[in-house]
Amino acid sequence: MGDLRGRSFTKELDFTSDEWRSLLELSAELKAARREGREVQRLQGRNVALIFEKTSTRTRCAFEVAVAEQGGRTTYLDPAGSQVGHKESAADTARVLGRWYHGIEYRGAAQATVETLAEYAGVPVFNGLTDDWHPTQMLADQLTMTEHSGKPLEQVSYAFIGDVRNNVGNSTLISAAMMGSDIRMVAPEQQQTAPEVLERAHEIAAATGARITVTDDVAAGVAGVDFVSTDVWVSLGEPKELWAERIELLRPYQVNAELLALTGNPDVKFMHCLPAFHDRATTVGEELYRATGLDALEVTHDVFESDASIVFDQAENRMHTIKAVLVATLAD
Repeated sequence: MGDLRGRSFTKELDFTSDEWRSLLELSAELKAARREGREVQRLQGRNVALIFEKTSTRTRCAFEVAVAEQGGRTTYLDPAGSQVGHKESAADTARVLGRWYHGIEYRGAAQATVETLAEYAGVPVFNGLTDDWHPTQMLADQLTMTEHSGKPLEQVSYAFIGDVRNNVGNSTLISAAMMGSDIRMVAPEQQQTAPEVLERAHEIAAATGARITVTDDVAAGVAGVDFVSTDVWVSLGEPKELWAERIELLRPYQVNAELLALTGNPDVKFMHCLPAFHDRATTVGEELYRATGLDALEVTHDVFESDASIVFDQAENRMHTIKAVLVATLAD
């Protein structure tokens, strides 16, 4: 691994393809060390601030457990617990926290905020999610793919389907291009990847050999893939007036048993970064059912609970891959 100490992680493009691959390799090693009881604590004496302007289950817990298991400590700042962007600018917050903490995680809306924190903090800053990118999720996804396919990522094919014009879609495309994978972005034209992101992905693919397909044809997009991945169709931050229109647009892209059969691969696996609207067992799920009559949106319950589903392996790997980023950037 190259020396990543002191480096921030605001998006996938902060690292080269080789550096990204080294983080995946370190993730696998740290996961094995934990499982075998030989983990060495390399973050003793390290303090990490966790700024959450958008709440989370997996991201928060993954950071807290990763730091703790490596011997460090965290401070959690919830949406009401920080003045960043309200009474204090991101630049000023960064210059204060950077004097107390060895690293800062940020999860919120604006990509500009996490990049400003990285510019002014003087310590590594990590993107736990913004409206544009979700880089720690991508490391977890790709570690999960290598575990379940037994193939190098250059030989893996996967389809990201549904609403791909979002942070997870952007990160999925760019990280796949970096690793030379066969990536299919399957969505209606209105929800396809932004041109500037697609252009950057093609530039990367020219060097890595990645194969990029953009299509609104579900059958063509999923044919022969190893993995089918999706994300929520509607964001809780979007106006509810958009929900019905978006849902109607994306209904043909729901991941169900029929769609998985279109892959022609009996061993195809289903992936989702979670949370997923696959049943009515949540407040939002029930609200959506009452508004639309659908008891599932982007994935049906039978697929979510099937043997093809590896979503909880993905969720577990958030911790192992975040731990790798922390060790690589903060350890001596």
